[in-house]
Amino acid sequence: MTDIERSFAPVPLAEAAKLSGLETLQKVLSGAFPAAPIARTLNFTMSSVEEGRVEFRGVPTADHLNPMGAVHGGWTATILDSALGCAVMSMLKPGEGYTTAEFKVNIVRPLTASMGEVICEARILHRGRTLATAEGYLRDCNGKLLAHGTETCAIFPIENLMR
Repeated sequence: MTDIERSFAPVPLAEAAKLSGLETLQKVLSGAFPAAPIARTLNFTMSSVEEGRVEFRGVPTADHLNPMGAVHGGWTATILDSALGCAVMSMLKPGEGYTTAEFKVNIVRPLTASMGEVICEARILHRGRTLATAEGYLRDCNGKLLAHGTETCAIFPIENLMR
C-alpha cells in the first residue's frame, strides 16, 4: 500500500479497545486501521509486527536536516520512540492503553539525507501490570548500527484516552 492509498489518523479507540495491542497493530499494518500521522510527516512506517517485536522502516530526507546538514536527532528519536512504543503496544490486552513515560536514545553515527532506507527494530524487555520496557536498534541497510535506545511505557485503561 502506498502513502497515497494509506490513510493517516489515530486508530479508532472505541474499536481498538476491544482488541489486543497486537491485533490493533496488525490492522494498522494491513491498512484496515490508519497509520499514525507522524509516520507521514517523518517518512517512516511499521513494516512488521509480532508479539513483543516490531520493525519500522524509514527514509530520512532533506526535510529532516538540522542546521549542520545532518538528519535532526529528533527524527532518530521519533522512529525509535515509535518502534519502542509499538513493541510495548503489541503486548497489551484488550482495554489497555499506553504512553511513553521515559526514553533514552544514543545516536552513534550521523544520519544523512542520502543514506536511503533505515531499519528500526524494537523488542519488549519487560511487561508488568502498569509499566513495560523495551529496547530498540536503528541500522542502515547494511546493518551498521546508527542509534539504540530504551523506553519505559505506562500502561493504563484505554478509556483514559477516550475522555
